[in-house]
Amino acid sequence: MTDVLSDIFETIRLRATLYFRTDYSPPWAITVPAYPRAARFHLVIQGRCHVALASGRTADIGPGDLIVIPRGQQHVLADRSGRKPAALERVLQEAGYDGSGVFVVGKGDPSASTQMVCGHFGFNEGADHPLLRALPEVIVMTAGDRARHAMLDETLRLVVRRVFVEGLGAAAAIARLSEVFFIETVRASIERCPDLARVVEAMTDPQIGRALELVHGDPAKPWTVESLALQIGMSRSRFAERFSELMGDGPMSYLSDWRLQRALVLLAQPRVNVQEVATKVGYQSAAAFTRAFTQKFGAPPSDFRSG
Repeated sequence: MTDVLSDIFETIRLRATLYFRTDYSPPWAITVPAYPRAARFHLVIQGRCHVALASGRTADIGPGDLIVIPRGQQHVLADRSGRKPAALERVLQEAGYDGSGVFVVGKGDPSASTQMVCGHFGFNEGADHPLLRALPEVIVMTAGDRARHAMLDETLRLVVRRVFVEGLGAAAAIARLSEVFFIETVRASIERCPDLARVVEAMTDPQIGRALELVHGDPAKPWTVESLALQIGMSRSRFAERFSELMGDGPMSYLSDWRLQRALVLLAQPRVNVQEVATKVGYQSAAAFTRAFTQKFGAPPSDFRSG
């Protein structure tokens, strides 16, 4: 049986990158630029951080709190509201930070500084799925929230411990652990995000979930609304209605989009040709595949080939 959620994260190529550990002494305020195809995260270890998004959303986070900005939009980090921020690149340059060790700003009282672990989760170019679209603008997980979600809490504790014990493989270990905590953060956000809850309900629904397993298990098969409905024991009309209600896309639209997401993965493999990819994802001709791909991503599949 196909694990749909795992297949989604594997296909969109979720990859975590730790970009720095901070030690900021007041006063400070930094504008973090937008980063396409990525979700930013900041985990507070000590002190406080005020976060302000361009939309006007704000959050004040403290020790043990995690904030994730799923669509990577620009935001300001500061010791308090109202500070005039400086661009991240400028602050990095002035601090002489070369990407290793701790990113230090100011030289105040060490006990009053804000220490954070900051990074981002990157996705494959062109990554798209109803699950990603359902993620909220910002996710805040407080220490209290973590206490209710043991897997998330344990993973974050391991991240912090690994950050402070540098050595061989530390960056790789932190990246892998961060990927786990992103997935656990998504799971923990279901109860507070109706759109996300709806998509997850689809995956766990006995019939719609089974249809998703069939599509993900063999996306190249010539599925139709009728054949999927027959497999899961629903009428054609009720299946199409229920699938659209939960996923926000009709069954055939979802299948077409997922085939193209799988195509992105295949195109990244060495020495692959467009005809092979078209066949593997269920297109009868390279021409039809190229038209659909170009319409979706704005460029032909040949532009996405690795070589």
